[in-house]
Amino acid sequence: MKKGIHPKNYRLVAFKDMSSEEIFLCRSTAETKDQIEIDNVKYPLIKIEISSSSHPFYIGKMRFVDSAGRVDKFLTKYKNYGKI
Repeated sequence: MKKGIHPKNYRLVAFKDMSSEEIFLCRSTAETKDQIEIDNVKYPLIKIEISSSSHPFYIGKMRFVDSAGRVDKFLTKYKNYGKI
């Protein structure tokens, strides 16, 4: 492998699935301003909308996930489309 091409800030990061509230730790270089404390240790926090704990393929059932009112925003934007 080439030397000097890998990022220096590779560290443990907490990922939180916002639909199932599950938190898991993984190594990442992703930047974030949020933090969370797990077992008296502070980790950078990345909020995600869907993961294996909430994806229909993995849990075996459909779940409606509307992040930040996107469906409502779409419906209000296109409610008069096609009307005369």
